[in-house]
Amino acid sequence: MKTAICYYSRHHGNTRKVLDAMAQRNDIDLIDVTSRVAVHLEDYDCIGFASGIYYSKFQETVLDFVRQYLPQGKDMFFVYTCGSMRKGYTKAISEIVADKDANILGEYGCRGFDTFGPFKLIGGIAKGHPSAEELQRAREFYQSICRENEGTT
Repeated sequence: MKTAICYYSRHHGNTRKVLDAMAQRNDIDLIDVTSRVAVHLEDYDCIGFASGIYYSKFQETVLDFVRQYLPQGKDMFFVYTCGSMRKGYTKAISEIVADKDANILGEYGCRGFDTFGPFKLIGGIAKGHPSAEELQRAREFYQSICRENEGTT
């Protein structure tokens, strides 16, 4: 399955750590949404979108990237890192991909070291995250998507 993951990872690089773990044993093209490179996502069987969580949603650059570049009807998935786990982080991006008739295969989220805003005053939260166990679960998440889609592409 030819896969691209389009991502935004800054601050502590939490999201990139998760993606590097996923790509380690898999053929995944990682595309930084800030790189300003021409993107041809129609060439991929499956597309992931990844970001840290900012104000309870994916970073705005990722949302704009999805609006502009996601082709109609693609299989896709979400990956995110956050200071604290809550429901609803993929709501805004899910609404955008619904307009593109995308098939959402799943989502993987884990904690990431966070020193944004007031958390900086206390030395941050979620120190030590993503952990080795969370990185392993990210690899397993991607492998499960691959297994479920064998023979469909």
